[in-house]
Amino acid sequence: MFSSLLSLIIGTVVGLTQSRIKRLLAFSTVSHVGFILLGLSIHTVESTQAFMFYLIQYSLSNLNAFILIITIGYSLYCYVDDTKSTTGIEKENNFENENAEESYKKQTNENNNNLTDVNNSPIQFIDQLKGYYYINPIISLSLGITLFSFAGIPPLVGFFGKQMILSAAIDNGYIFMSLVAILTSVISAVYYLSIIKQIFFDKPDYTLTEDLESFNAEAVITEKSVTVEKIDIKINHIVLSSSLSLSISVMTLAITLFMFIPSEILNSVNILSYIIFNI
Repeated sequence: MFSSLLSLIIGTVVGLTQSRIKRLLAFSTVSHVGFILLGLSIHTVESTQAFMFYLIQYSLSNLNAFILIITIGYSLYCYVDDTKSTTGIEKENNFENENAEESYKKQTNENNNNLTDVNNSPIQFIDQLKGYYYINPIISLSLGITLFSFAGIPPLVGFFGKQMILSAAIDNGYIFMSLVAILTSVISAVYYLSIIKQIFFDKPDYTLTEDLESFNAEAVITEKSVTVEKIDIKINHIVLSSSLSLSISVMTLAITLFMFIPSEILNSVNILSYIIFNI
């Protein structure tokens, strides 16, 4: 229970100060672990069911979030960032004099040039997601749904996970922990909404590379070695692979439409919880 309290507070408070997307998701996970530990520590059949359900739904949402961020990063290889600012890095340092500032700018410019290296994630900072809705609305909408699920917005699956944990805690008299969980959940919604604000409401700093601005290619549709149709391919026709699109679509639909088909997951959770609780 004490670990749950610390996880809820530390994950929420420290997450508010993050500018790097992976660190933000890491501290977000710490906060969600607080909910998981709360359900585990109550040790009743109802809380075990809530624990299993929360673990399943959060694993699904978190996997979808990371796949989406990686997808966004690689889709931006076709674009160039117009700004030369390093706001995400500059917040981490204070300049003592002009020489130190010039040296630091030179170093950060070199670091920025290495952000698209194959050894690094394409997306490093939250600012790199700015205005992505204007580049790919479908992927942006999917990421927005996942972030809303993290925040516990109904009717997404994340809301039902938190509701089950809080219901089990209140029924067993853990009023203080329930209040802390509710408060930290509201506070953590701030950094989720800040990401959504940058994606949907800020203007993008990206433009297509010069080589792709006038990109145009011809393709041929054949059937039994016979040409059926010739088509022109432009840059906006380049899409994700079918396997990646299918994975993102299935997980996003599961997060969105859970309230319409809850019985399969809940029945499985009930069986698992009874097995674990009896052991």
